[in-house]
Amino acid sequence: MDPQLTLGSEVRKLVETRIERTLKGVEDTLRRILESQEISLEDLKEDIQSLEKSFNLLSQKWNLEILYTLFLKNTINFSGMKKILGVNSRTLSDKLKSLKRYGYIKRTVETGPPLRVKYALTTIGKNTVLLALPLLYYSSSVAGVQAASQT
Repeated sequence: MDPQLTLGSEVRKLVETRIERTLKGVEDTLRRILESQEISLEDLKEDIQSLEKSFNLLSQKWNLEILYTLFLKNTINFSGMKKILGVNSRTLSDKLKSLKRYGYIKRTVETGPPLRVKYALTTIGKNTVLLALPLLYYSSSVAGVQAASQT
């Protein structure tokens, strides 16, 4: 299975249109909020710091890949995820523990024999994937266009 998400031209256009509409809506909403409320530098600093943990966690190697894999598979066991991602056991174990601790995934133990452990996304994990994919898609599209225009 190809790990990269490939989109047909019609789907790509639809995604781009929806991303543009979403960005415009977010920008308009934020402008209205900023116009109606005065936000101090201290408030802004607190907001940025509150986002830092999430950004740091999600930007770590393998975390988005794990969440995306769980999104596509619904549930998967440790060895299945290890095989798909090609990651070593220790790293995968550490990443799964961290994502579980922050509420992105859930771990279910099915009594055996044999004992089976399965992983799945929580609502937070699913929503994170749904929000991250357009961002990543958009960023890679923009980077690709910029790279092509520089050659």
